[in-house]
Amino acid sequence: MSVTVSSPELRAQISENGAELVRLQDEQGRDLLWDGNPAYWTGRSPLLFPIVGRVRNDRIRVGGSEYELPKHGFARNSRFELEEAAASRCRFSLRSNEDTLKRYPFPFRLDVTYGIEKNTLTITASVTNAGSSPMPASFGFHPAFRWPLPFGAPREAHVIRFEREETAPIRRPVDGLIGRDAETSPVDGRTLSLRDSLFEADALVFDCPESRSVRYGAPSGGSIRVDFPDMPHLGIWTKPGAGFICIEPWQGHADPEGFDDELSTKPGIVLVQPGASRNFTIGITVENTGP
Repeated sequence: MSVTVSSPELRAQISENGAELVRLQDEQGRDLLWDGNPAYWTGRSPLLFPIVGRVRNDRIRVGGSEYELPKHGFARNSRFELEEAAASRCRFSLRSNEDTLKRYPFPFRLDVTYGIEKNTLTITASVTNAGSSPMPASFGFHPAFRWPLPFGAPREAHVIRFEREETAPIRRPVDGLIGRDAETSPVDGRTLSLRDSLFEADALVFDCPESRSVRYGAPSGGSIRVDFPDMPHLGIWTKPGAGFICIEPWQGHADPEGFDDELSTKPGIVLVQPGASRNFTIGITVENTGP
């Protein structure tokens, strides 16, 4: 089952499977989101919870006990319940259950709200601690946009332009973990020129970006702005030759190489207190789409 929300300028389709955004169209009906072609990657815009990336040996440690937890957690493969549906807004919910507690021993509720206003889709995930002890958690967004966008510009003309200059070194995954060695940022001032060779060594991980907003597109065509005001980390990824680029705001990231400690001490983890909630939000705005 899926739900559609829309405005005159934008239309989004969300599946109950993973509460995942599976289609995004502009006012002319042009598809902006990757179609999940299994030849490259079946995802479209998965939600990452309760971890982002991979943990060492695919196991977390809580209170001295170990629990097997797959890359990016389990939310993306879980069936959410539809709690609210209106013309321009919907909300899905996932609650802890017997299966989740075997992998992540914390009672929780995850609410994901999609809302469209004019040419902006806002996605807010609210993580609530339903237990009696502090709950360590991460959350990430993983939207895959078409590369090239359907606005007429060639693939090689597409860039990501950051809100601020990004001169700090980046990191790369090593066997799914964050590598110890830093790499010179490929961003020229504020502009990252997209090319397949950038991703031959996997994703670009900005573990301390200055920016909280980026624009993706070609100077001669339309663009998509991604705002992530409360997300402190950013991943950019594709598979070389694929027709998508992922712009991934995160709270947290994969385990650093050599990390071997409790989940609560993992870099990027936030502790949600009993009965409290933590919100994570991104905005996707379609701008200047052209003819």
